[in-house]
Amino acid sequence: MGGDPYPIRRMQDADVAGKTVLVRVDYNVPLQDGGIVNDERIKASLPTLEDLLVRGAKLVLVTHLDRPGGKPVPSLRLDPIAERLGELLSRPVRKLDDCIGPEVASAVAEGKAGDVFLLENIRFHREETTNEAGFARQLAALADLFVNDAFASVHRAHASTLGVADHLPAYAGLLMQREVEALARLMSDPERPYLAIIGGKKARSKLGALRDLLARVDGVLIGGGVAFTFLRAGGASVGASEVDEGLLVEIPEILTSADQLGVGIDLPEDAVVATEVSDGAETEIADARAIPDGWIGLDIGPETIRRFQARIAAAKTIVWAGPMGAYEFEPFAAGTRMVAEAVADSDAYSVIGGGETGEAIERFGLTDRVSYISTGGGAALAFLRGKTLPALEALRE
Repeated sequence: MGGDPYPIRRMQDADVAGKTVLVRVDYNVPLQDGGIVNDERIKASLPTLEDLLVRGAKLVLVTHLDRPGGKPVPSLRLDPIAERLGELLSRPVRKLDDCIGPEVASAVAEGKAGDVFLLENIRFHREETTNEAGFARQLAALADLFVNDAFASVHRAHASTLGVADHLPAYAGLLMQREVEALARLMSDPERPYLAIIGGKKARSKLGALRDLLARVDGVLIGGGVAFTFLRAGGASVGASEVDEGLLVEIPEILTSADQLGVGIDLPEDAVVATEVSDGAETEIADARAIPDGWIGLDIGPETIRRFQARIAAAKTIVWAGPMGAYEFEPFAAGTRMVAEAVADSDAYSVIGGGETGEAIERFGLTDRVSYISTGGGAALAFLRGKTLPALEALRE
């Protein structure tokens, strides 16, 4: 990637004609009643697969699905994924019943250029998550080279993301390259002001990221369930809102660090509250620091939205991880929707940290109006925190 701040080996530079390519994809898609609910992750892999096929490769695809705990789970088999991928590629995709073993090796060996094989759910083997060397060696033995296109898993040192790179020439797929390019732009010299928007239900999942981001950003907006733990740590009454009591000692330290660094942290002034989480819930607007007993804070309120909109409009770089409330339910969707519209309307370079935030952007029809939506929420945050991502390091030039 030339002078890019994070140079990695690109699949465009590999000779794949007549070769068998092991491709780590991320098809961890939601299933319901045996069908795929959302196929965006499958579609995201198509440019990589189509490029390799046009250049004469035979493909062996590897992915995990959910967390089967190292044993086969019938409902987590990949047959519906193979079927959908075949439709999208307009060619047969042969799903194999395992990931390793003589039958798998024989099937792949008998294939020809242009064939596509999908191995069974890699997490049916406990050796995947422990990165067992012999297991990684057997996977690698199926192919001539390795292409990793599963950015969402690069922070995991698993056999199919890291171990196989010890045995095969390893390259980044096209999606992996786009992810790294988009996120590296926030690391090298972001245009300022650089604003982080942090939300989501659980404060614990965001606190480490927030702590590390303080040294990189100019301001932070905090909404969602995360905000109520912060408010409670400051002595506020937050009713029955979700609070992680174990974090109340840490939060004042984070606020002190932010103050020392000159980074403003904005918390909600008001909140949409209810006594239940449902589409039919009766709501009220309450002072975010004085929520009545028994009431739950489930979205940021109108005053907070206006203040957040003004901060967003002034930003030149934005990273957003976590919705502002329980946006899946209409009474609590306004905060996330209006923050999303403000990001879309801004002139800032905006990166959305995947997961629920990406789903919200899609739901509100704003996908084409933000700069980039990452496919890996946890991996994206780890990258932006400056953490070492094992599987990505294996692709370094």
